[in-house]
Amino acid sequence: MKKMTHSLVLGSVVAASSLISGVALAEVTANVGVTSNYIWRGVTQSGNDSAVSGGLDYGHDSGIYVGTWTSSLAYTGNYELDLYAGYAGEAGGFSYDVGLIQYMYPFGDNVEADFMEAQVSAGFGPATLYVAKQISAEASGLENDGLYISLSAETELNKDFSISGTVGKYSGDDVKAAFGDEYTHYKVAVSKGDISFAIEKNNIDNATLPDLDNPVVTVSWSKEL
Repeated sequence: MKKMTHSLVLGSVVAASSLISGVALAEVTANVGVTSNYIWRGVTQSGNDSAVSGGLDYGHDSGIYVGTWTSSLAYTGNYELDLYAGYAGEAGGFSYDVGLIQYMYPFGDNVEADFMEAQVSAGFGPATLYVAKQISAEASGLENDGLYISLSAETELNKDFSISGTVGKYSGDDVKAAFGDEYTHYKVAVSKGDISFAIEKNNIDNATLPDLDNPVVTVSWSKEL
């Protein structure tokens, strides 16, 4: 799944330099997944259709990590490719993660949709606060002021079930240009093992995109290899 990143070239150099003296402390993992609807920040990225995804992550005991993740999108032949790097750790029950992520959409020479965000998260107990700030974008006319803030929590239930909830706010002029206004979204998910069942809802009020605020139910499977 998506993680945080650092400007990829620098992240790779830093990670590589730390690995020279401790390859045994590093770990490489892969992941694959499929979902009935790829939802990102409360909005479908797959045209309310199913999507497949996969990723590769490299983590070091120092806390430095780099990775990549890709998913199919709404139209045949189109896909999303993310590259990320960052630093994560935990102290006294408090977890943290900071980095950069580059979102890339190889739609063709005439479409520029790639953008980069700086991200930070802080967790304590079952709760996690996440903040992402857009810092660059290829598309012309953007102000690079997109700001996303979410608060989520997860708790274990009986028989290996868990339940989680997320409330997120996406704001800024770039968000207004894309959706007509800033918006808030909500998600509740129940998971068991590799399977997750979720319902999501946003409050986008846009006459030209009247169906974006409909509640969406998704079923997803993901596996770390």
